[in-house]
Amino acid sequence: MTVTLHNIGKRFNRDWIFRNVNLTFQKGNKYAILGPNGSGKSTLLQIIAGNLTSSEGTIDCAVNDDEFYRHVSICAPYLQLIEEMTLEEQIIFHSHFKSFHEKFSAEKIIALLQLQHAAQKQIKHFSSAMQQRVKLGLALFTNTSLCILDEPLTNLDAAGKKWYDEMLQNFSAHRIIIIGSNRPDEYEAANHTVMISEFKKI
Repeated sequence: MTVTLHNIGKRFNRDWIFRNVNLTFQKGNKYAILGPNGSGKSTLLQIIAGNLTSSEGTIDCAVNDDEFYRHVSICAPYLQLIEEMTLEEQIIFHSHFKSFHEKFSAEKIIALLQLQHAAQKQIKHFSSAMQQRVKLGLALFTNTSLCILDEPLTNLDAAGKKWYDEMLQNFSAHRIIIIGSNRPDEYEAANHTVMISEFKKI
């Protein structure tokens, strides 16, 4: 898959957040979109993911618009898990919409998350770090061509970062990875970086 942005712009009311965004994302690469909080990173990522519409410009990819959601997975602080479900139930529910790599079972996913002790616990009782690990796992382990990770180390400690680095390495082949960040330790693996400030604001 290749995703190409043509003159993408987004404004809220009369204020342009960014304009003239022309970028191409290609399979097998990791990209980091960088900038401070409030700079528009998350907005651009949501547009790429199809969760927001741009105010101007177009996005091209070799996928029918109605099927695009099947090809993208996303982890972001503003996306929530279903807290009434147990971890196992959340994973099975997710699998009804998108398949996991190698058709992993719920048991395999839970083992990769290193959360075997919490398989039957409701997510509302998880710590913020555990919830972040689940959100990252659902994004990385899903068999999608495009994986978007917005502030992926949110709430994770040093052990969580080590786990994230390992999972990112193991599940990034043959897909596009886009990381939104203002922390160098989140995008060390990226081989392309883009500063959101490069795009003209009016």
